[in-house]
Amino acid sequence: MENQIELDICPICRGAGMIVHEGGWNVQVECTDCSAHTVYVEYNSDAEKDEAEKSVARLWNMGKVISGERGE
Repeated sequence: MENQIELDICPICRGAGMIVHEGGWNVQVECTDCSAHTVYVEYNSDAEKDEAEKSVARLWNMGKVISGERGE
């Protein structure tokens, strides 16, 4: 992979984050341990896909995640 995107640890549980594509039109970052995740970002082309991945990675690395914990 030529454009390696670095993800920080999960801001909720310190688990590993993973970039997840669904349906070939949107992407999010999700924790492999607690399932905290960013919002979905939609894309329509390969260029938009790359930018969408960078966008969700930025959100993840800033700690902007959704968790299923109480009070969220």
